[in-house]
Amino acid sequence: MDDQVTPLLERIDARERELVGDAAQIRAQMDELTARLRELDEEIESLAVTRKTLLALPPPPEPAEEPTVLPAHPAYQQIFDVFADSDEPMRARDLCQVLDLPLKPKNIESTRHKLKRMVGLGVLAETEPGLFIRRRP
Repeated sequence: MDDQVTPLLERIDARERELVGDAAQIRAQMDELTARLRELDEEIESLAVTRKTLLALPPPPEPAEEPTVLPAHPAYQQIFDVFADSDEPMRARDLCQVLDLPLKPKNIESTRHKLKRMVGLGVLAETEPGLFIRRRP
């Protein structure tokens, strides 16, 4: 062989080995990426199935509204009945008149106390200080 051709062939061989090594490395990376892509596709499919299943479920039933439990004393039921029949706000004094209670300070204060307790139970609302109205569901 010619002395001029030998160095060229050696350079071609070296470059070919380098390219074969690079190609093998890239193929290995492609295999890793293909495996990772397969995993991602499986997870995406799983999420799509989960979403489809969740969307197919019927809506949860509305929670049953718990009945209001008034204190055992009959005066609370009487007060509740008065507010159930009226949409107008009332003061403790007005309520005493409707209930035919004597307009004495102790009756008015006792009624006010009961009204405040019913506000705390969520049965009534105090729209302004001392003025009560039935809370609507």
